[in-house]
Amino acid sequence: MKAVMYGGGNIGRGFIGMLFSQSGYDVTFIDVSPQVIHELNSRHSYPVRILDNDGSRDVLVENVSAVNGNDADAAAQCIAEADIMATAVGVNILKFIVPNLVAGIRQRFAQTDKPLNILICENLNNANHILEGMLKEHLTPEECARFDRQIGLVEASIGRMVPVQTDEMRTGDPMRVCVEPYNFLPVDKEAFRGEIPEIRNMIPFAPFDFFIKRKLFIHNMGHACCAYLGGIYGYEYIWQAIADPDIYVIVQNAMEASATALSKKYGAELSKLLLHIQDLLFRFSNRALQDTCDRVGREPARKLSPDDRLIGAYRLCRETGVDTSFISAGIAGALHRYLSESGQVQTVENADNVLLTLSGLRIPAVSAHYESLISGNSVSVLRQSAEKNRHNQLEKII
Repeated sequence: MKAVMYGGGNIGRGFIGMLFSQSGYDVTFIDVSPQVIHELNSRHSYPVRILDNDGSRDVLVENVSAVNGNDADAAAQCIAEADIMATAVGVNILKFIVPNLVAGIRQRFAQTDKPLNILICENLNNANHILEGMLKEHLTPEECARFDRQIGLVEASIGRMVPVQTDEMRTGDPMRVCVEPYNFLPVDKEAFRGEIPEIRNMIPFAPFDFFIKRKLFIHNMGHACCAYLGGIYGYEYIWQAIADPDIYVIVQNAMEASATALSKKYGAELSKLLLHIQDLLFRFSNRALQDTCDRVGREPARKLSPDDRLIGAYRLCRETGVDTSFISAGIAGALHRYLSESGQVQTVENADNVLLTLSGLRIPAVSAHYESLISGNSVSVLRQSAEKNRHNQLEKII
């Protein structure tokens, strides 16, 4: 059995490629890094180190090889012959791999009527529809009809946290990838064409929109809040930020607000979502992972867009009548980082304008939290302000 993993980076090697290999597939990575390509083809294996606060253990991923993504013919041939495939290249790179995907799909159409399911392992809302649109721009109407019958674009929820790999992590082996223990892969059950393949720890689920929103509005949103507030208050690592009792309370309450909103919208059992939050908070505290506030908080503009983790969670809470006080504190932290990175002066007016531009919203509570941040107030004051705001909202309801 042949699997193609488009993207030989942290998620590709540290999660999806590993699951393919452990499920009995010969895995071909498509990448453009000369070192990655050389090492995979020379060794046909690479190590994954699983880290937690109690230590580490190493797993050798075997039966792997690689082709260069710049070799269009080789990449297309791999895709044409694959039994299963996945992408993990990053949101901004997807458009660059489309020509190879189209060529591979065309070549496959010429060789077989067998379906091909592509697991889309990108941190992107509606990734399946976005990639479908990119691909069909290059296909004829006849090819599009065949595409709909034979190609499954399967959204996946990537929950495993994989930090930036430091030199220390790679000591002794430049191909080592260090990851957290969590390794479950929920996927969209209804998107498959033909039989659903047996992949280790892959969980087909329907309706999948709930899983996507759970990942984005609980995990990603809470992670982002932790990163932005941690960065402002001088913490380098996520584990340091979540160890601050006030940041912990803000992040926990923001995540619980999203959980309550998701429970209302999808009829999901709230108690299970709250247990999921406790597990995530424990995972955020993983010191060995050495995940940084800088990495988790990257691209604040994207994370403040209308449907992404922060604003999307805020909007869902407003839609379902759930308090947004703690999520608003996280949004204020994201605005602070955006203004800092873009070289703008930290003023409430600038923050309000950026928020309106990026999200289409004006949120008075965010403005108040942001003003507290730039005034130099402690994170304890920020937490107390969010708690007071929530109390006032509850009094209005009562």
